[in-house]
Amino acid sequence: MSCDFSFEIHARDGKARHGTITMPRGEIRTPAFMPVGTAGTVKGLYMDQVRATGADIILGNTYHLMLRPGAERVAKLGGLHEMARWPFPILTDSGGFQVMSLSALRKLTEEGVTFQSHIDGSKHNLTPERSMEVQVLLDSNIIMQLDECIRLPAPDEEVARAMRLSYRWAERSKAAFERLVKPGEGRALFGIVQGGTNPLLRRESAELLTKLDLPGYALGGLAVGEPQHEMLATIEVTEPFLPSGKPRYLMGVGTPDDLIESIARGIDMFDCVMPTRAGRHGTAYTRHGKFNLKNARFAEDTRPLDETSDCSATRDYSRAYLHHLVKSDEMLGQMLLSWNNIGYYQRLMRKARAAIDAGRYADFVAETKEGWARGE
Repeated sequence: MSCDFSFEIHARDGKARHGTITMPRGEIRTPAFMPVGTAGTVKGLYMDQVRATGADIILGNTYHLMLRPGAERVAKLGGLHEMARWPFPILTDSGGFQVMSLSALRKLTEEGVTFQSHIDGSKHNLTPERSMEVQVLLDSNIIMQLDECIRLPAPDEEVARAMRLSYRWAERSKAAFERLVKPGEGRALFGIVQGGTNPLLRRESAELLTKLDLPGYALGGLAVGEPQHEMLATIEVTEPFLPSGKPRYLMGVGTPDDLIESIARGIDMFDCVMPTRAGRHGTAYTRHGKFNLKNARFAEDTRPLDETSDCSATRDYSRAYLHHLVKSDEMLGQMLLSWNNIGYYQRLMRKARAAIDAGRYADFVAETKEGWARGE
């Protein structure tokens, strides 16, 4: 496979790993949280703010960008890096999840999926080949295979059907990727392990996909309605069948607790809209736990969210001011809380990497959870 991509593991502590992905556009320190830039923007933040929080990579959304402004237009305008002023690595999802969850009308076949845009009702076809083409036009660095993601719970027969279809689409995605991408372009294709919460189906999916010898592997189809303990159990039964020397990406996850528990089970990469979505709704993540800034108890609280933080949004504005902004529905409140939350997620990743290096990851998890439980 033609790609400029390497992954080095620097330290392990149990299943937890500290590593570095190296690509032409930069290094990605793992465990890594990727802020979600759905439509070419991490909602509420400037890109230099995103970078300053410690993010090495962001995620772009294939479905949304192919519908608006269009993949061909993005390419004409210089690609997503140029448009968004983010010169560092970008991962794009395949578009499959949004097709299944957002489109009003859709028809799934072996060939791909025909769907109706949630924006204007226009009809589109998304096949593994078209997904690869769109992601290359967007100038993505880590490209995800097209897969079918179904909501859980679902009958095992339906989960197995979707998983095996996703594998056949992975084969086609790889073939299309290799036709489209020349050596030296700095791109890599990741496969997506499916199988719901069924251990046998997850193993089958992982074993099939690893035969394709892709640079990295994602766990898809989780955080779609199942409780946390089922998600973590699924990671545990899948991890032994994934290559130990390649990065593992848990898609669409999650809360800070989800992240640190998943790292303990061998996960290297994450993405989630949660930190910015929570910020837009008045919630701040901190080392003391979650704060709902709508709460009247913050109305005259002159303390910052966390005076020890290196993030200006967290350290330089009082809780009373943030409460006022949230209650007044002021845009600045949403921006500051989103900035705080992305900053907190990145600090969590930095501390996780340091704890793995020191061989005290379990202590880090316990101390972090104790801080959330204790509050102030």
